[in-house]
Amino acid sequence: MTESSEPAWIETVPAEAWTGELAELRGTCADRETGKVDHVLLVHSLNPRGLRGHLAVYGAAMAGTRGLRKVDRELIALSVSQLNGCHY
Repeated sequence: MTESSEPAWIETVPAEAWTGELAELRGTCADRETGKVDHVLLVHSLNPRGLRGHLAVYGAAMAGTRGLRKVDRELIALSVSQLNGCHY
């Protein structure tokens, strides 16, 4: 796989402009310290149903491992992301 010098472009609705169903989801998506929404969630802004689905899958994955501490689940997620070449 070659790395492109051009970033991907996906149309989004800026988080500060979310209304209706998106506005209801913003509290779940936004970083508690900065109030910003990560790009991986922002790409769903044109499809709130898709965003709900993304959040549901993430929640199920994190809740489905109750035998692990939250910090351990997060470390596993970080390790998998690094192995997959994710930059976030």
